[in-house]
Amino acid sequence: MSAFSATDHAHMARALRLAEQGLYSTQPNPRVGCVIAHDGQVVGEGWHQRAGEPHAEVFALRDAGERARGATAYVTLEPCSHFGRTPPCADALIAAGVARVVAASEDSDPKVSGGGFAKLRAAGIAVETGLMREAARELNRGFFARVERGRPWLRLKLAMSLDGRTALANGESKWITGAAARADVQRWRARSSAIMTGSGTVLADNPRLTVRVASFPPAGEGEARPLRVILDRQLRTPPGAHVLDRSSPTLIFHAADARAAHTGFDRVERITVAVQNGGLDLSQTLRVLGERGINELQVEAGPTLCGALLQSGFVDELLLYIAPVLLGDKARPLLVLPELHEMTQARRLRVTDQRQIGDDLRIIYRE
Repeated sequence: MSAFSATDHAHMARALRLAEQGLYSTQPNPRVGCVIAHDGQVVGEGWHQRAGEPHAEVFALRDAGERARGATAYVTLEPCSHFGRTPPCADALIAAGVARVVAASEDSDPKVSGGGFAKLRAAGIAVETGLMREAARELNRGFFARVERGRPWLRLKLAMSLDGRTALANGESKWITGAAARADVQRWRARSSAIMTGSGTVLADNPRLTVRVASFPPAGEGEARPLRVILDRQLRTPPGAHVLDRSSPTLIFHAADARAAHTGFDRVERITVAVQNGGLDLSQTLRVLGERGINELQVEAGPTLCGALLQSGFVDELLLYIAPVLLGDKARPLLVLPELHEMTQARRLRVTDQRQIGDDLRIIYRE
């Protein structure tokens, strides 16, 4: 691996900041930024804004114009080498006459993987990779999860009291957390390709599972409309449920023997999956979502579904909000998990982020 200079690091850091501007709008494509520099001076910048529109390299080359000739292009992901909805970025870099390409990460998508680098090298362009690779992969953790293992990055969003409860015994849960924490959840929803819950939550809370665009995303970033995913084995969702309206697209997974009792289901898409251990096959469900281009999946559900996902090893990240309230031992638990008999059986998580959000504490955990 090459020894990258301080200038290389500065330009790639800028490319990553540019890529972050696509956080809410590029799915199913990755978030990518590009900086073009000549003799250390930035002459062009760009970032991928929406799927189906030009990629980061194209915007940066347009910005640079003739100044791109002989320059270095810093890009956060391997330039594509195939014709999709847009022409290959590798071809655009070659035509512009850049002398060097520095890429943070290879693209694991089989349509691209290694092909972009090979095409650039064949054209006589110096290619160096690996600069700030982990940061680039972290920004696109959903994309890499989908293309490398066939299922989305699964984020489990939970909110609990100090004594580990999520709702009163009668099911009332609005609101455990404060307004600032609830607004923060909207940002996590907006960056997600889909939001998933179970039919029990639909029956109990009638959630909308939409992004409240009145306050977010900010002007100019476009409207985020993640796919709503409902696990409803027996099609119990009632006709007046918000998830059956047309405010956002909805996909319902159900068992083969389920029968729709009303016409509300005609407004949404339904997919049959197998039943396993009394519930829908979670592995098959996640594979289907991966095939549909879902990168980041946020789950906002009850303790049974959340516990099943965690127990099955499908949870990549826990997004936990802790409110400074006490609900008592009769209130509902955070997760339904099997009983442990020894402390050695306990699952230990690591904290990747911790911060105060209003009066509440937000902690992000990974295994």
